Amino acid sequence: MEQDIVSLAATVAELQAKAGATGTMLSEVFYFLTIPLMVLIHVGFLAYEMGASRTKNALASGIKNILAFAMIVPFFYFVGWWVYWAFPTGIDLSAGPAGISGLEYANSIAAPWSPYMGPNLDDRSSGVFWGAFVMFAATTASILSGALIERIRLTGFVVLATVLGGFVWILAAAWGWHADGWLVTKFGYHDFGAAGVVHLIAGAFTLGVVINLGPRIGKFNADGTANHIPGHSMPMTLIGLMLIIAGFWGFLMGCVIVPGEAWSWSGLITTTIYGTPMTLSGMTFNTLMGMAGGIIGAWMITRDPFWMMSGALGGIISCAAGLDLWYPPMAFVIGFIGAATMPFVASFVERQKIDDAVGAVAVHMYLGFWGVMAVGIAAQGYPALAGENVIETSFSGQLVGALVMTALGFFPGYGISWVLKAMGQLRVPAEAEILGLDKTKVPASAYPEALHPTVTPAE
Repeated sequence: MEQDIVSLAATVAELQAKAGATGTMLSEVFYFLTIPLMVLIHVGFLAYEMGASRTKNALASGIKNILAFAMIVPFFYFVGWWVYWAFPTGIDLSAGPAGISGLEYANSIAAPWSPYMGPNLDDRSSGVFWGAFVMFAATTASILSGALIERIRLTGFVVLATVLGGFVWILAAAWGWHADGWLVTKFGYHDFGAAGVVHLIAGAFTLGVVINLGPRIGKFNADGTANHIPGHSMPMTLIGLMLIIAGFWGFLMGCVIVPGEAWSWSGLITTTIYGTPMTLSGMTFNTLMGMAGGIIGAWMITRDPFWMMSGALGGIISCAAGLDLWYPPMAFVIGFIGAATMPFVASFVERQKIDDAVGAVAVHMYLGFWGVMAVGIAAQGYPALAGENVIETSFSGQLVGALVMTALGFFPGYGISWVLKAMGQLRVPAEAEILGLDKTKVPASAYPEALHPTVTPAE
């Protein structure tokens, strides 16, 4: 009998080990799949941006998008990932309440020389987590990229994109997304799907840059009225936007913490990055309802296919901060309101003689702000962190978070672009802009058979 008990215990232990290994592998695969899905976001931005450009600038727009992606990866490896773990409590490098932040912790797991930052048979998660966060960083750079098409210097853009994706964005994530983030622990800031820490921060940074960059030649008349400068391929732009939406599912998967691992909040339930409970089922209901509300809201206001597809993205952004909280019809309404008001914001920005070529300020800054505040308006009182007697979400906490994100994005964007402008590294010469950046900067032709002649107010 005693021998049978020992044998049974050994069998149970073996089964538990196998189950644990299987669960870890599935968790690893879950996050690994977020990466190719989020690459679709950048495929989408690439198509969207090239389609929104005139023929003479199509390849130049594509090159800067691709290069920014490549530049952010090593910068994020050496700097960005460390910033996320070092600065959640502010700038003093102290550890937070959960004990997973601060100088010592960041050095142990995120410094380039850490054993977690390379092939390590005892660590099956750091690389895929890091990869998902790199994709978030590259997304912020892509948001910036579209607004600046047809007149930004490549060197100036790479500097701006690298600073945004490799430092500014990840600092915002440390403050408002990390469980030790001071906005979370002190104000109950809730931003599950990164409406603030990705979209608002990138949109505000973009606004600071386009103010210094100035409008494209021919965009505004002497009396201040604006000319519409259409891109050369609306179908390419629409396909690009749909690919961004497809990639958004990977983006949202990266916001989820699966159960049962050493780094999980729970052994039984899926949670948000804050440790609060959620389900993939609820996220799916709300994402699709928000997207549908966004499309319908933009269609009712504009009847324009560009704004309809932007509305799909805008509807998801509007709901993103509370995708783990909404009742699905509420997600539809929030997405509808955001997308229906978005074109008016874009028109207001244009009336200020600011040339945002793809509406990034309206789609990302405005709707990111709206998404954060929607939680403060309609989802007050939810626990903001795991545990008992924890701080709750509130209108004031969401407002503080939204204002911090706006300032953290705008001032670096404005300041760095101002310096680049003073150094002559922000904008291409007028002659190159009129001729086209493809002819002056790219050793290739987008349409060698000249099927798409450029028509512009500047010609």
